[in-house]
Amino acid sequence: MEQQMYNVGKVVNTHGIKGEVKVMRITDFDERFQPGEPLYWVKDGGKPEKLIVSGHRNHKGFDLLTFEGLPTINDVERLKGGILQIREEQLSDLEEGEFYFHEIIGCRVILEDGTELGKVKEILTPGANDVWVVERDGKPDALIPYIEDVVKQVDIVEEQIVIDPIEGLLD
Repeated sequence: MEQQMYNVGKVVNTHGIKGEVKVMRITDFDERFQPGEPLYWVKDGGKPEKLIVSGHRNHKGFDLLTFEGLPTINDVERLKGGILQIREEQLSDLEEGEFYFHEIIGCRVILEDGTELGKVKEILTPGANDVWVVERDGKPDALIPYIEDVVKQVDIVEEQIVIDPIEGLLD
């Protein structure tokens, strides 16, 4: 059976000449990019290629990674535009009230009175709290902060989120 894979970053460019790639992070877990950790690079639905992280640093809001056996810009140029993934067995157990992005994206969002708002299509991580982007029919996307005052219930089994929007949130 094919292994389930989960996205943790996108290679947006190379950086310098020593084999570093600039990665836009799609994970809250810093340990994904630690030296020695395996990542799987895939592009355009191709076969995943296993890469081992050899170095990691942060630079201007991006993660800069190097990989074992890829010491120059010529070695990593081909990685641009690809996605970095992990295997299902690399997922960590989460605390109560914590969720993986893939568990939230696609969930229906409803108001406490049962009115359906739309579906979560993306998660933004601007700082203090995550923001769930909810796609609505015939209206602009709603930005729902993942805070206790707004998000009342998350049921990942039923793929349903119940919210109580603060005044002005859905305008």
